[in-house]
Amino acid sequence: MHDAVNKVTESESLPFPYNKSTYCRYEPIEQRIDYAKVLIVNDLLRYESDLSELAHKDWNGTTETRLEFERKVSGMACNNIARNVIKLVKNPKTMTVHLSEVADAAEKFMPDAIVMSGTYADFDYYNPEHIAGFTKFIRETKIPVLAICGAHQLVGMAFGASLKTLDDKELATKRNDRVVEYQYRFVKIVDKDDPIFAGNDDKKSGIWQEYTKEDNILRVWQNHGVQINGVPTGFKLLASSYLCKNQMMVKKSDGQMIYCVQFHLEKSFEDWSKTRPAGSIITRAETAVYCLRIFSRSP
Repeated sequence: MHDAVNKVTESESLPFPYNKSTYCRYEPIEQRIDYAKVLIVNDLLRYESDLSELAHKDWNGTTETRLEFERKVSGMACNNIARNVIKLVKNPKTMTVHLSEVADAAEKFMPDAIVMSGTYADFDYYNPEHIAGFTKFIRETKIPVLAICGAHQLVGMAFGASLKTLDDKELATKRNDRVVEYQYRFVKIVDKDDPIFAGNDDKKSGIWQEYTKEDNILRVWQNHGVQINGVPTGFKLLASSYLCKNQMMVKKSDGQMIYCVQFHLEKSFEDWSKTRPAGSIITRAETAVYCLRIFSRSP
């Protein structure tokens, strides 16, 4: 949530010992998957029909401007996810649908995996029927799911969790000027035995940052001002940070596999794609491999 911070925060020094190096190398990105059908879910708002009565009331006079912004962000977010799938799958087939359409689309498209985008507006501004429909779907689906940022929070809500700001306030009491985690930040793996982290401490590969090997730390892209309050029943916490305790969680029970990340793992591919001046230092986020494993249906 709060998935598009408009202002750039001042640069900050990294806490010891993680300021030993200001960059890291890319990990190799390989198309290891021959074929996959991936359903991409746009979780942002599009039309007035996507809004709750509260949104119509609070946004009076600014509704169209806000929706135009959300449509712009959703286009960039979903296209970025689609490009990531192409980098991971040799012969991919994707379909992009709105949050309100996910259940019907999943039944007709029959995807191998679902990837859900981030969000921007608070969820009490969403049409409650759309939230209820998604809640029913996500609690029943057996399709592997990867939920990113705001979608991480949507999944948490669907399984009974509440949301708070990063400074532990109710969302309705602080709509603006929230504390945010923005740009590259560190998260700590708290359950390194989960299969999704396999190879994270492989010293022979040379692709992981030195502090990651020693301390189970990942450097990831953050852009949010809301967090899940605790860990919903049935989920296991996988990663945490100072401001946001629930950075990553997974549900692997009842025939389901739902990985949720508060950070933007898809950002690593966006950076990887950009042209850099000759000789410049480039940064990779360690999380590219997560997408690969989700699509591969890792246990």
